[in-house]
Amino acid sequence: MSDLCTPTFADLAARLGFSCETAGGLVEFRNPFALENWTLPVLELTVVVGAVLALWYAIVRLRRHNDPTNIVLWFGAIAYLLIIEPPLYFPGAFGISDYVDTMFAHNVFTVEFLWGRLPLYIVAIYPMMATVAFEIVRNLGVFRRYGTLVGAVCVGFVHHAFYEIFDHLGPQLRWWEWTLEHPFAQPFFDSVPLPSVVVFATLWPMSLALCVQFFVGRHIDRGRTFTGAQVAVRTVVVGVLASIGTAILPLPATAAAGISGSTTVGGVVYALELVLIAVVAVPVLYRQWRRGGDDTSVATAGPLRVVFGYAAVYLAVMAVLWATALPAYLGAADGVTAAGDPVGSLWYTVLCFVIAGLCLAAAATARRQGQPVNRENHSTSVSENNAGS
Repeated sequence: MSDLCTPTFADLAARLGFSCETAGGLVEFRNPFALENWTLPVLELTVVVGAVLALWYAIVRLRRHNDPTNIVLWFGAIAYLLIIEPPLYFPGAFGISDYVDTMFAHNVFTVEFLWGRLPLYIVAIYPMMATVAFEIVRNLGVFRRYGTLVGAVCVGFVHHAFYEIFDHLGPQLRWWEWTLEHPFAQPFFDSVPLPSVVVFATLWPMSLALCVQFFVGRHIDRGRTFTGAQVAVRTVVVGVLASIGTAILPLPATAAAGISGSTTVGGVVYALELVLIAVVAVPVLYRQWRRGGDDTSVATAGPLRVVFGYAAVYLAVMAVLWATALPAYLGAADGVTAAGDPVGSLWYTVLCFVIAGLCLAAAATARRQGQPVNRENHSTSVSENNAGS
């Protein structure tokens, strides 16, 4: 689709090792053994398997317990993707090229959509990671005890930890390339735009979780049921409103940068938003782990163990990929490897590994740590708590 092959995207594609002039069509399949490097198919397989397991888990909850929360979460994440991503890939086609140039380009993977713009694994990572973060927070009982808003904040915090492990490694391994001079990408945190660290790693899953829990999850907790049509409508509403929320939540940083004329000032406000989220989430998650989590997890304990087991595998795979990238990382000069690839932040990645591992361990062991819950008293407390949320 040469008419959509803008100079910026063409340059990014060339740096990644492919030509946008010859990049497939609506759907394209490639040899996984002929990609840029071996880490691409490993990443692709890991993420796609996780998305499939997340969908399986959602179906299990729906069929066994008439709980469509995870179905709405899964497809709501896909709806969000379809709203947010295409304009970023084709700003000209959406009439915004005078305001937004191409911000980044993904490398080409085994399965591609939209003329080399959208790899299958990117489609998969939205529902996969949203499910992992949401289930960690739900299994710790945060939504039931603290309500929808605080629960959503915790989902954003947990998602951030899992996502940034991947985000700070991608540019070095040529999974994608950023447009360095793009104003919306400023300021950079090593190889990652700080707006990406905050908005795409934290605020969008927070917005999604808020909408899912508000429109579906809290009603299911009260014993309400939904028809298939109601679930479908609420899924679309969740995708749309989560997209709007992702535009609203970063407004303090956007306004600060616009008023001051400084992306550094905007970056400081982005960082403060992230700190605020951490200040809320860390004590809440810790207290819930100490209390023993949510007794409702017993109903889906087996399938949930599969989800948490997958999350552990994801962290292990990322650890291996980081380990293989370390020699080039340690040999980098001025933030660039000898091969010319930008490196992320190792200390921040280690911090995210620790946070993600602790959150996962807390959720996986919460049932064993806690005491049995009296269901009659528990139901009363749930009703009282939800009435205030």
